[in-house]
Amino acid sequence: MDRRYFLRTSGIGLASFGFMAAAPEFLHQFASAADTKKGYGKKKVLVTIFQRGAVDGLNMVVPHGDSQYYDLRRTIAIPNPGKTDGAIDLDGHFGLHPAMKSLEPFWKSKQLAIIHASGSPDNTRSHFDAQNYMESGTPGYKGTRDGWLNRAMQATAGKDDSPFRAVSMTQQLPRSFYGKAPSIAMTNLADFAVKAGIYTQEIKGGFEGVYQHNAKDSLNETGAETFEAVNYLKQANPSQYKPENGAVYPPSQLGRSLMQIAQLIKAGVGLEVAFAEAGGWDTHVNQGGPRGQQANLLRDFSNSIAAFATDLGKRMDDVVLLTMSEFGRTARENGSRGTDHGHGNAMFVLGNSVKGGTVYGDWKGLKDDQLNEGRDLAVTTDFRDVFAEAASKHLGAKDINSLFPKYAADRAKFRGFLS
Repeated sequence: MDRRYFLRTSGIGLASFGFMAAAPEFLHQFASAADTKKGYGKKKVLVTIFQRGAVDGLNMVVPHGDSQYYDLRRTIAIPNPGKTDGAIDLDGHFGLHPAMKSLEPFWKSKQLAIIHASGSPDNTRSHFDAQNYMESGTPGYKGTRDGWLNRAMQATAGKDDSPFRAVSMTQQLPRSFYGKAPSIAMTNLADFAVKAGIYTQEIKGGFEGVYQHNAKDSLNETGAETFEAVNYLKQANPSQYKPENGAVYPPSQLGRSLMQIAQLIKAGVGLEVAFAEAGGWDTHVNQGGPRGQQANLLRDFSNSIAAFATDLGKRMDDVVLLTMSEFGRTARENGSRGTDHGHGNAMFVLGNSVKGGTVYGDWKGLKDDQLNEGRDLAVTTDFRDVFAEAASKHLGAKDINSLFPKYAADRAKFRGFLS
């Protein structure tokens, strides 16, 4: 049984550049986390959700006050507030898709903010490239090795950091987690805990036997402790977890991911950055309006986020949730009652420290001469400025320029959505 097999079958993925060199040091930290007396106290946590496939921001956050919107979308537009299946009015100009009703209370309590007409300065319409640019934080440049969230972790690293600082609820480590700071990817916390228990009992002797023959391998000294460490997350009691405050998570990938992130936050394992994702947003055909394909996705998206915030309650004082998508979609619907790859989009920010109840951003409009290339919502807020504000004001990153190579990050560009 080799090291890679152990890590893979224990239901956990570890990644950093130079993995084989970094693994022993990481596992040594991982082992020390088994000491439940240590504790990591209250941490600021940034939770990121990637809407992969390019969500249609114009139907998600509806510009019902812009008459051009209804001229461009004859069959898929969301009706004005007050009409059947109408948008949920936010400020007289913008409204939420009616399927996002569960987020309305957070808007009214000013815990939810929106940054509209946000996105990348790069005009690519490639999903792969745009996602790469957004997660690396270097739009238009493919040579960046690490991701923006990993750089944020590097910028705020401490001597006794938890190995659970950065956790992604995905099969593979997301591009934004690539880098020197250790990160964890797991798909199922309950499965992880069960497997950890099984393998601890069944292969402990075998594992120790393998590594005791090699005194040069640093795992030789910490093999037993490592097996204790993989049980550390059991304190989250995943199989018996009960959400608080009446929260009900949807039985979807995103719902399960956010529930498990909430478990990690409550377990006090030192989590600081979490990642989850939701797919299916590439709605070229039969997108639907108030009902249909996109409406179903938005309902799950909203209900999952609402359940997460409700479950955490007062703990949202220390949590900020940020959503993103690689680009928006065309302002005009296509001939298949869908939308094609576009440009500007909308991002959500949720938390008790958020200056919510406001749609941030500069809205140019939807007339032909106001659109990007005559077809897309123009980007007036660079996504890096949104990321920088979250990393700086919430995580405490001081040098925001180091987070975004090739970009002159400037606090003057912050939208002010965080206190």
